[in-house]
Amino acid sequence: MAAEHFIYSDERFADLQMLRYRVPGFERLTLRQQVLLYHLSEAALWGRDILWDQNCRYNLRIRRMLEAVYVQYKGERESDDFRAFDVYLKRVWFSNGIHHHYGSQKFQPAFSPTFLREAVLMCDESSLPLSAGQNVEAMMAELFPVIFDPDVLPKRVNQAEGADLLLTSACNYYAPDVKQAEAEDFYARMKAQAPDPERPVMYGLNSTLIRRNGQLYEDVWRSGGRYGAAIDHIIAELEAALPIAENEQQAAVIRRLVDFYRTGDLKTFDEYTILWVNETQGEVDFTNGFTEVYGDPLGLKASWEGYASFVDREATRRAATLSENAQWFEDHSPVDARFRKERVKGVSAKVINAVILGGDLYPSSAIGINLPNSNWVRAEHGSKSVTIGNLTHAYDEAAKGNGFREEFVIDADTRELINRYGSLCDDLHTDLHECLGHGSGRMLPGTDPDSLKAYGSTIEEARADLFALYYLADAKMLELGLLPDAEAYKAQYYSYMMNGLLTQLVRIELGHQIEEAHMRNRALIARWTLAHYSEAVSLEMCNGKTYVRVTDYGRLREAFAALLAEVQRIKSSGDYAAARQLVETYGVAINPTLHAEVLQRYRRLDLAPYKGFINPRYTPCRDESGQIISIHVDYDESYAEQMLRYSRDYATL
Repeated sequence: MAAEHFIYSDERFADLQMLRYRVPGFERLTLRQQVLLYHLSEAALWGRDILWDQNCRYNLRIRRMLEAVYVQYKGERESDDFRAFDVYLKRVWFSNGIHHHYGSQKFQPAFSPTFLREAVLMCDESSLPLSAGQNVEAMMAELFPVIFDPDVLPKRVNQAEGADLLLTSACNYYAPDVKQAEAEDFYARMKAQAPDPERPVMYGLNSTLIRRNGQLYEDVWRSGGRYGAAIDHIIAELEAALPIAENEQQAAVIRRLVDFYRTGDLKTFDEYTILWVNETQGEVDFTNGFTEVYGDPLGLKASWEGYASFVDREATRRAATLSENAQWFEDHSPVDARFRKERVKGVSAKVINAVILGGDLYPSSAIGINLPNSNWVRAEHGSKSVTIGNLTHAYDEAAKGNGFREEFVIDADTRELINRYGSLCDDLHTDLHECLGHGSGRMLPGTDPDSLKAYGSTIEEARADLFALYYLADAKMLELGLLPDAEAYKAQYYSYMMNGLLTQLVRIELGHQIEEAHMRNRALIARWTLAHYSEAVSLEMCNGKTYVRVTDYGRLREAFAALLAEVQRIKSSGDYAAARQLVETYGVAINPTLHAEVLQRYRRLDLAPYKGFINPRYTPCRDESGQIISIHVDYDESYAEQMLRYSRDYATL
C-alpha cells in the first residue's frame, strides 16, 4: 500500500509543507470512467476564482499583481526581498488569499513596500489588475494598504466574543457595511416565512448579502448572476460528463446540479443533494458546489469546493461495516433517547482515492467528508461519508520518523502503543466521525438548525468527534473486526488528548487565541475532560516539559460519554447560551506559558505544522476526430508551475 501511495516532500516554506499524492488504481479504470473523472476534475478546477473572491474582495486583484511580479521581475531573485516575496506569494496561493487558511489572520510580508513598488513598475501594465480608468500608481495606492497595513482587514473570519463579526471579518460574503445584527435579522425574517418549516432550505447558502437602495438584498451565485462566468464553465464540464455517467441515477445527480447552478434555487439544491445521497452504485463520485460554512462567521454562507474520486474497494470494507451497523450505534448512544433517531436512514460510507482537489479542498484538504449538511435531508434521506485514502496515506508517509512522538508523548510504552495502532485508529476515528457521528442524533421539532449561530460549527464538530471517541473503545469494534484487540483504542485516546491540550497549539502564533472551529472543538473536549475528570487524565511536568498522562482510560471514556450527552442536548434543543458557555470557557483562550513552551519544543524538530497537496495533472490524448482515446497522468508539475497554470487557464472573475 505504501509503495502505491509513494509520497515525498516537495517543498517547504513558512509553516507549510507541500506533498504529492498518487492516484493508485486510476489505470485500472475503464476509459469511460477515466474520461468521466477528467471532466469532473475540470469542473472542480473552474471554481477556483470563486473561493478566492469569497475569502476577501481584494484577493483576485492582489493575486494577479503578485503573479505578474513573480513572472516579470527583472531584479536579483536571490535578494532577501525577492526571497521573502516568493514565500509570501506561496503562502497566498496556499490559503487562496491573503489570510492564513486555518488561523484566519492576515499574512505580514517580510519585504518592503518599496521593493514591491519597484517590482510592480517593472511589469507590463496590461498584466496588472487595473480598475476602469485606474493607472498603476492608483492601483498600488489602493492595494498596498491591504497587503502591508496590519489594521486593514486583519482577519478573514473573526469569532471574538463581543465584536460585530461581520464588520471585523474580511471574508466577502456580506457587503462591507452590513452589520451582524441586521444580517441575522434578515435571515430570521426569511426563515419565519418559510413555506415548509419542517424542511427548510439552507437560507443564505449561495448568496452575497448586499445593500441596494438602502435595503438588504441577496446577490445569488448562479449562471447569469454573481460568479456566473465561473459557474458557466463548471456547467459546461458537467454537461460533458453527463453522457458518460456510470448509471442513470448518477446522470440525474449531474442534471439536477446543473439546474441548481442555472437557477440558484435552494429547493433545487436540496433535490440535488437527495439524488446525490441515494446514488451509491457508481464507482466514480464527486462533489461540486457551495458546501461548508466555516468561512462565514455566522455559519450560513458556503465556500465553493470540489473534488472527483473513485472507490477504493478493498479499503471500503471498514467504512461499509460501520454504515451497515449504523442503527446499532444510534440505539446504543449515551445521549438522551429524545435526541436519538428512531430510524437511521441511508447512511453510506466508502474509502475513496481523490483524483483532484479543488476550491476549499485545495491545496489543504479534509481527509474525511460527510454530506449533505441539511439536517432534514440527513434525517429523511441519510448521508454519504467518505474517507480519502490516498491522502491519509500521504500524511502517514510524511510523518514517519520525524521525532514528534519522541518529543511530546510521555513515555516509551505509550509511544509503542501509538506506533502500533495509531494509523489504524486515526482512520477508524475519521470513519466514525464522518460516517456515523455527523449523521447521528436528531433536532427537536421546531428547533432552528442555525440557532447556535457562531458556535454551531464548533458544537457540530465536537459532537462528531465525541461520538467517534466513545465508540472507539466499545466492544462492538472487536466484534465487527475493526480493531485487533481491546488495547488499540488507547492510542487514539492519548493522541487526541495530547493534541487538544498541547500539540495543536503549534498551529497558532504566540499571543493569539483559538479561532478555527475544529481546533476549538478539540480544545473544548480535552480541556473539559481535564477539568472534570482529573482522576483519569492530567498534565504533568517531567524534566521541565509538560506532558499528558492518562491514568484511567475507562474513566476517560465515561468523560466522553457525559460530554457527548450534553453536546447532543445543546445541538438538538438549540441551546445557544450553553453552547456559548462551553466554547468560550474551554475552546478559546490559551495559557501563554504553556503555549510558549510547546512552540519552543516544536521549533527544535524543524517540522511544518501544516501540509497541503500538489494535484496530479491530467492530459487527454485525442485521435484525429477529437475523440479522447486515453488520459495521461503525471506528477511532475512543481507547486509554482501548478499555481501559475491554474491562474492562467482557469481565470474567470
